Amino acid sequence: MSWSLQDAKNRFSELVERARNEGPQEVTRNGQEAVVVVSAEEWRSIRERSSTLADFLLTSPLAGSGLVVERDGSPLRIVNL
Repeated sequence: MSWSLQDAKNRFSELVERARNEGPQEVTRNGQEAVVVVSAEEWRSIRERSSTLADFLLTSPLAGSGLVVERDGSPLRIVNL
């Protein structure tokens, strides 16, 4: 749902409840996207998800599967810029 900044101020308790029960709530200022209000639980989930590519690869279902990836030995293309 999208809220104008004025509505968000006037109905802040409702905004918080909707963020907790229905998901992210967008707040606009002068008709432009300004912020998104999310529940603390969702925010924690978002922050915990950030990891490195190496972490992702190590925890992927393919880790330890024996999959062998070989580099293509073809010569590189020459590109004129």
